[in-house]
Amino acid sequence: MAKQSSATPATPSSYERLGVRVQKIINSPTAQKAKAALVFRLPDEIEDEWNQMLEEIAENDNVTLAWRDDGGVQIFWTVPKED
Repeated sequence: MAKQSSATPATPSSYERLGVRVQKIINSPTAQKAKAALVFRLPDEIEDEWNQMLEEIAENDNVTLAWRDDGGVQIFWTVPKED
């Protein structure tokens, strides 16, 4: 007889929750249309994780980050044309 796996999903880490939140902002219809998104670190988010997330985003081709005076980070991207 097969073992049943636990139906309880693992609790996402704080970094995973941050990633999901930023991904939702970037994938919103408004951001996709503008090819830009504005993100802010929330008070309960760990600064090192925030910086790691921004570094990983910046590593992508065709992506530019712009730090704003109000603490926000503007993410811009271009979609390369298909050949």
